[in-house]
Amino acid sequence: MINIGIVGAGGMGTVHHSNYLHLDGCAVTGVVDPSPAGRERAAQWGVPCYESITDLVEAGGVDVVDICTPTFLHRDNVMESLSLGKTTIVEKPCALTRADAEAMFALAEEKGVNLYVAQVLQFTREVEVLRKLVREGTYGRPLDAVFQRLSARPEWAQGGWLFDKSKSGLVPFDLHIHDLDVIVSLFGVPDRAECRPCGGPAMDSPELYRWEYRCGGVNVMAEAGWLNASIPFTAVWRVYFENAMVIYDGNTVTAYPHGSEPVVFDTEEAVKIPTGINVPPTGWYYAELGHFLSCIREGKPSPLVPRERILAVLDLLETALEADGSN
Repeated sequence: MINIGIVGAGGMGTVHHSNYLHLDGCAVTGVVDPSPAGRERAAQWGVPCYESITDLVEAGGVDVVDICTPTFLHRDNVMESLSLGKTTIVEKPCALTRADAEAMFALAEEKGVNLYVAQVLQFTREVEVLRKLVREGTYGRPLDAVFQRLSARPEWAQGGWLFDKSKSGLVPFDLHIHDLDVIVSLFGVPDRAECRPCGGPAMDSPELYRWEYRCGGVNVMAEAGWLNASIPFTAVWRVYFENAMVIYDGNTVTAYPHGSEPVVFDTEEAVKIPTGINVPPTGWYYAELGHFLSCIREGKPSPLVPRERILAVLDLLETALEADGSN
């Protein structure tokens, strides 16, 4: 049995807790969250609530620390957990700088434990399909790709940490990081990267970013934004191969091969668990946390979210944020 302590009992902490309930061989045995809401949530879950990670670990009975706090707390939370010799899971982004992430991985290595970063798109069925098509060369080499991830400006967070560049990293670290992680995993670290942000004069930070990457022989364009528009959340992509266009429309992955009928891929999830946040019931987190638990049992790092890619992605996002002109 793997005993897990969740740090941060807000939205993502609740998502992780719900999924652990459906996974065999694990149990949530404690929560770290000093807020009244956190203490109430821990009581609902029937586990003790602690003021700090140190208190959680010193109480005993915890094998893994799962950090689901706001982004700006990740570095200190991760370093505290690792310094206590605990295998650690942390939500994305693990840090807002490459240097901080390097320090985390270095401490994990020193302590002989693993650090797992929750880049959940790697565990979605649509990315699994695309990864297989690229790896096996089903339609030849990929030549060009477009990724788009857009939402209305999250007004519920107005005035909070999400709109503080130093605490969230804004659109690049909160939104585009999902697609960039997939891009680098499929096509490699870009040889060239250009970022063009834009936004209205009334806004204190860019609303829409457009990136152009050159990854070896693949041209990639990506957009991400919190828009001053009442649009539905949009997350789509298309990849042009030598012999087909493959399109994900937000629901379905369809290949349009040259000279033959379209192919619709099976992306139905075997398990769908309610999230309790602004994400419909899904199997993403179940697959992600199940993968991490398997890696923990085997004492190995995650092959789907490796250290080298985490660092490369943070490097690219840092450059974009430095160039966007916001405060």
